[in-house]
Amino acid sequence: MFAPSGSERKVCSPDALPEVHSSQRILTPVAFHPLHLDIVFFGAKKRLLFPKLQGKSTSGQYFHGTARTSRVKALFWGPKKAAEPPEMDYLLKDFILNEFPLKEGSPNADKVKKISVSVVSSILEVSPKDWDACNLDAVGPGNFNPFLTHGFLSSLEESGSAVKETGWIPRHIIARDECENILGVVPLYLKRFDICYAVPRLELLYMLVWAHLFDLACSHSYGEFVFDHSWADAYYSYGARYYPKLQCSVPFTPVTGQRILVRNTPIKDQVFDFLVSAMKDLAVKFQVSSLHITFPSASEWHRLKEKGFLQRTGMQYHWKNRNYKNFDEFLMDMKQSKRKNIRQERKKISTQNLTMKRLRGYEIKARHWDAFYDFYRNTTDNKWGSAYLTREFFHIMGSKLGDHILLVAAEEGDELVAGALNLIGGDAIFGRLWGCLPRAYYPSLHFEACYYQAIEAAIELNLSTVEAGAQGEHKIQRGYLPVTTYSCHYILDEGFREVIDNFLVRETAQVKMVVKLLQESGPFKDGIH
Repeated sequence: MFAPSGSERKVCSPDALPEVHSSQRILTPVAFHPLHLDIVFFGAKKRLLFPKLQGKSTSGQYFHGTARTSRVKALFWGPKKAAEPPEMDYLLKDFILNEFPLKEGSPNADKVKKISVSVVSSILEVSPKDWDACNLDAVGPGNFNPFLTHGFLSSLEESGSAVKETGWIPRHIIARDECENILGVVPLYLKRFDICYAVPRLELLYMLVWAHLFDLACSHSYGEFVFDHSWADAYYSYGARYYPKLQCSVPFTPVTGQRILVRNTPIKDQVFDFLVSAMKDLAVKFQVSSLHITFPSASEWHRLKEKGFLQRTGMQYHWKNRNYKNFDEFLMDMKQSKRKNIRQERKKISTQNLTMKRLRGYEIKARHWDAFYDFYRNTTDNKWGSAYLTREFFHIMGSKLGDHILLVAAEEGDELVAGALNLIGGDAIFGRLWGCLPRAYYPSLHFEACYYQAIEAAIELNLSTVEAGAQGEHKIQRGYLPVTTYSCHYILDEGFREVIDNFLVRETAQVKMVVKLLQESGPFKDGIH
């Protein structure tokens, strides 16, 4: 975390490191120039020399290797243990129903008049039956979302993937009636800057260097996919602390779905309002900068605007099933050039002696998960990304989600060489992760495993949508078209809220224009989209 002095950020001399709070693990004042970087890892001091560079930072300032040399001190100290989150009252509030909708004489009419909202520090404190009932009631079977299930979210916590040591501190909100029946739940996390325990030291070093060179605030917005790094940097320049913040989302998963999960009862609208009010109260109690709800449903997005949330839009690429009977019928909707390209890509798989298999539930064995974890790590390592998920996560999730998992496996002979992980919902397939053997190259295998196999599976299962995850304009040429995604942001500081609001107005107009242009220039003939 940066240690600004007022609204300024200064380079510290070796003998004048300012004091910081004991929970602050990293002290990295800003410098924009090539530098000698002194790093102190628990007393062991090393110096690294960086070559002369020339370029331009995002702030518009030029830096030259011969202009000047700066020093940056990064200090790590204290026990290797994440700082505890702020103390809090786990019973947030009791809400009284304004208008009691049950008629006198109906069951529980004299009991359910007060809703208590509390916070739990782990989803394991809530029974899977109660949590999943809220998830299913919130959307109905047709829109069932496996990422909001107790099984998926608990797998993240049990495996050590989304826990306080990685900067995801569970603070799920639960609404109960006077009979202790759970009427609503919200997956919520306290996000904080504690990155030195989540990232290998050498990786951290490079992150710090590039952050300084390009005027980026080191942050912990990793695994969210709604990027607010520039907001964090602006907040520090504004003279305030952006982290910690509250995040209502599915960690590491850019999938649209209901975020405020409420049982289908006569008082569901009031329970929804109580849960939103409780989240805002918790933001004040924790003294965080902001509360973010990412990838909510469109209906939630519109409703939360009335609750004081700023609205933001983004873009993903989804495939739509137009009642196709098979893959060839889908291809006939494509322009001739795109259809030819897809067929050529698919032919390359057989010429490489690769066999594609789609595995479900019990067909996925421990060896498959071990191999897929290695593929996953190969992908993250090659892209300089962070390996958010642990090996244990895949085994635990596999045991809990069963047939909701679709693992596309590529085999060369008897050897598993690549794979793509998908989850199956009520009416959609959600493509998530991909990877292959290290130092291996199979032309077009990524497209086959991630896109074409998912399309074939959706047609066979009569599902309407394939969501292929975030980013990637190359998906358009393979039948995946841009769609709008949503997020909501509650900024506590009024001045900064106005700044972000003005930015979002401009950004939303740009996203809308891009989505329209990409749809109009899509790969389908006769303007199908």
